[in-house]
Amino acid sequence: MQDRISIYVYARDPISQTGIAAQLRGRPEVLLVGDGEIDDAAVALLVADEVDDELLRTAKAIQRNGCPRVVLVVTRLDDAGLLSAVEAGVCGMLRRGEAHPDALVTAARNALNGDGTVPPDLLGRLLQQVGRLQRQVLTPRGLSFTGLTEREVDVLKLLADGCDTNEVATRLCYSERTVKNVVQDITRRHNLRNRTHAVAYALRQGLI
Repeated sequence: MQDRISIYVYARDPISQTGIAAQLRGRPEVLLVGDGEIDDAAVALLVADEVDDELLRTAKAIQRNGCPRVVLVVTRLDDAGLLSAVEAGVCGMLRRGEAHPDALVTAARNALNGDGTVPPDLLGRLLQQVGRLQRQVLTPRGLSFTGLTEREVDVLKLLADGCDTNEVATRLCYSERTVKNVVQDITRRHNLRNRTHAVAYALRQGLI
């Protein structure tokens, strides 16, 4: 089948690994790959009791080894583990008690298509955590999830409109030195070459 999903299953507990693999082995839309074939896997399923440092290191190692899409299948997931998983680049989460074959295949297919799988109650908790992060950490520092301040966005928008440094300064009531410093801060923080690269980056990322 052309649309078969190649899946790598990992668990520290060999019984859990065998159990999850057994649920998928009979599915015609799934092709299981072994430990030596991680770079051939489209999706990795990581099975564990909870999100801990070792699991997160494993997720990152699997991504580095050529399988960028990782779905966690865990027994317990608290708020800290939820955020840590997101920060580690995990693109889906399932509770082990809900990890029946259809759910596993759906989560893997969603990951392959660039979509996430999160239980509804966990999604609500994740949104609460994101809101708290914005209010308590980013906003007091003048930042947003784009990684740009409001002032930086304003400068980039005017540069994208073709304004030079003097015009940007005049429109925003800044000095030319301030505008130059803003651009330098952006290019340094995001490893960009110059203002043109900064504008192109911001447009491409949908930041402005």
